[in-house]
Amino acid sequence: MQKKLIIFTDSGDTIIDEGTEIRNDEGIVVHAELIPGAGETLKALYDAGYVIAMVADGEEQSFTNVYEENGLGYCFHTRTISEIVGIQKPSERMFIDAMEKNHLTEEDKKRVVMIGNNVRKDVAGANRFGITSILIDWSPRYDMNPADEWETPDYTVHEPKELLALIESLEAELQKDGNE
Repeated sequence: MQKKLIIFTDSGDTIIDEGTEIRNDEGIVVHAELIPGAGETLKALYDAGYVIAMVADGEEQSFTNVYEENGLGYCFHTRTISEIVGIQKPSERMFIDAMEKNHLTEEDKKRVVMIGNNVRKDVAGANRFGITSILIDWSPRYDMNPADEWETPDYTVHEPKELLALIESLEAELQKDGNE
């Protein structure tokens, strides 16, 4: 069955452990390890038939290096990267770019979730754009306390493997709503 839910996801401290990044002289990430369980979760979501779009701040070459190294580049249907778009999240231009690349319309927003680790960028950006926000609060690197309602996530998970049940639950809701 075709999945209705569309997954937008950040990369750093959402899939990749930023604490393991090794950068070259130009500041490009040449090596990084995955958060425990993130690779298996990403593969499982891809294998289940979900459209997964990277929506991340950083350099295109860094993402290419890290996902080739970890064998997960194929999991992303599209990539929206701040270096290419010219602005970082929470700018709506990042989300508009991802919508356009995946041929999604305003009507499709109710089917889109954004998974990220930063309440000020990922969560606030998703909430202002009108899509569902999921915070993965795995990393101690960022303040996870929302400053206002825009920074308050719709859902919070503590580690990547918790995403599977949440995503399946959200998909079931969409399938149910579509059959009424």
